[in-house]
Amino acid sequence: MASMTVRNLPDEVHRALRARAAKNGRSTEAEVRAILESAVTSDDQRKLGSLLVEIGRQAKLTDNDLDVFERDRTPSRDLDL
Repeated sequence: MASMTVRNLPDEVHRALRARAAKNGRSTEAEVRAILESAVTSDDQRKLGSLLVEIGRQAKLTDNDLDVFERDRTPSRDLDL
């Protein structure tokens, strides 16, 4: 896994990062990783399931609305390789 060093980070930015990390219950390093990951992950890269859930919420679909689809409701099981 790669690592990097950020030089000449203004003190006020560092303080804001520390405060944000504390608010989110993370270390400053973990907060910076989360910020960077969020910055480089576009909406186009979201997973299909997340998109479908979002569409369903926007359409205000209920479980009754989805009953028109034949869904397999059996619990999933671990794949045995």
